[in-house]
Amino acid sequence: METTALVLIDLQHSNVARTLAPHSAQQVVENGARLADAVRSKGGTVVYVRVLVNELRPQPADVSISRDPSAPLLPPQAWEIVDAAGMQPGDIVIDKRQWGAFHGTSLDQQLRRRGIKTIILGGIATNFGVESTARAAQDLGYALMFAEDAMSSLKAEMHQFSVQAIFPILGHVRSTAALLATIG
Repeated sequence: METTALVLIDLQHSNVARTLAPHSAQQVVENGARLADAVRSKGGTVVYVRVLVNELRPQPADVSISRDPSAPLLPPQAWEIVDAAGMQPGDIVIDKRQWGAFHGTSLDQQLRRRGIKTIILGGIATNFGVESTARAAQDLGYALMFAEDAMSSLKAEMHQFSVQAIFPILGHVRSTAALLATIG
């Protein structure tokens, strides 16, 4: 486990407050916390990634999921990791300003300094932050595992497409229970 990192994407107040499918935010957070405890106990690295929502730049697109730029700024608590996610002293916290956790952050450097070769991914949202991070991780040569029930999205079909069509090409998709059994 010493060469494995659990990377949990955007388990922060602004995302956990959303209605998600097929797994509730509570399920995602609880499963992420269980995985974090297990990975830590076996000498692995735990990383919490959060998006600085007030610093996201809206992109011109047919459908926007960005905040309305005229809306009032969210308070800093909006991007704090929820307590139930189980963050502990010594865990790594990465701040990002886009969907993926690698671009413009120190994530790759932090992982390489610790000799990480395998990443277990979970978080919110499956087809945005998790998938963007997974694609970059694959490009960088990391082996990938996906905790299917420690991630969710805005719509079940968005989650299912990533889990069934994209993630099996990038790595191994498993349930939290199966990953916990593997971790031991």
